[in-house]
Amino acid sequence: MTQEHLHATHPAILTRLKRAHGHMRHVIGMIEAGAPCPDIATQLLAVERAIVEAKRTLIHDHIDHCLGASATGDLAEIKALTKLL
Repeated sequence: MTQEHLHATHPAILTRLKRAHGHMRHVIGMIEAGAPCPDIATQLLAVERAIVEAKRTLIHDHIDHCLGASATGDLAEIKALTKLL
């Protein structure tokens, strides 16, 4: 990652994704161990929420810092990004 693309939120996003990665490893272990499905689903929900929040933060940060910097903004890029939310 180049320094120009490193924003203040990136360290927190990275921490969140590393935590989700750890949860995912745990979920895989649960499945391999034959854990109950409701427990697995609960852990998968935690992984999903962590990833969704990381994505949302990244997109909002990009809109604020990269697209907001230009006076006209790139409307097509903003529309494409909002589809990812």
